[in-house]
Amino acid sequence: MKLKLIPLILAGTALLYGCTQEKAQEAAPAAPTVSKADAVASVNGTYIGKKTLETLEKEISERSQGQSFPKEQLLEELIQRELLIQLAVQKQLDKSPEVMERLATIRNSLLSQAALQDYLKSNPVSDEEIKAEYDSKMANAGNEYKASHILVKTEDEAKKLIAELDKGGNFAELAKKNSIDPMGSEGGDLGWFTADRMVPPFSEAVVALENGKYTKQPVQTQFGWHVIFREDSRAVTPPPFDAVKEQLRPMLQRQKAQAMIENLRKSAKVEIMLPPEPAKQPEAPQAAEPTDPAPAPTADKPAEGQPSETAPAAK
Repeated sequence: MKLKLIPLILAGTALLYGCTQEKAQEAAPAAPTVSKADAVASVNGTYIGKKTLETLEKEISERSQGQSFPKEQLLEELIQRELLIQLAVQKQLDKSPEVMERLATIRNSLLSQAALQDYLKSNPVSDEEIKAEYDSKMANAGNEYKASHILVKTEDEAKKLIAELDKGGNFAELAKKNSIDPMGSEGGDLGWFTADRMVPPFSEAVVALENGKYTKQPVQTQFGWHVIFREDSRAVTPPPFDAVKEQLRPMLQRQKAQAMIENLRKSAKVEIMLPPEPAKQPEAPQAAEPTDPAPAPTADKPAEGQPSETAPAAK
């Protein structure tokens, strides 16, 4: 049976195998010698170890989100790669300045990652630290709001709509007839959201409103002019600790790693050799050319639960 190279492996694991199996690298220690008892194949007398195959299999599974390949296909990939390595060594490509520079870069990258992993292994994030972070975040969770809005192009349009609301107009119907936001067809309903999901002028107006009230003055954002109706508000219900525990762990690990690096930086003697970039000279002002008015923003209706492009959801 003819086996082909796996593109995913070629793209994703070239560095891994190159770093663990490359015998000709002069800038780094040689890879551990593989005995015949620990080998899964031999290529011109060079053994490919069981661990190499296992590592490759694990990495491919992670990169392909659980997809697996037959072991014989993975082994064939390693055999063909070993043949290419031996050819490169035979042609002394391993001694070329370009290859040696790239190998040194790869080695340095692996060593820096190994240092971080070793530190985090010696200083793991504890469950107590995760719980403290969770409690801190949940204590400041704040409120969420249910609101609707009508988005129009001009302030005058917004003021006319507010006047109609003052006369008893129906907010949802006015939104359906006048709003240029895709959610206008839904009566301008934005559902439940926290203030940080909206651009500041919009969120500030929502927070300042009372439940069941609408803005008496138009609210301007980069999307246009809004009339906002706050229907309800409630305290944010925090997710259970166990549901977010493993989401908090990587963040705390990054914080620990960053603090460790900053301490190394403070205690190291660092001299910057890079010359400073010259300051940019301000450009001379030019007369503005007349331009056509910008067209009103339009967008398709977003997926349920996602902010529209003309709605004030994305900061």
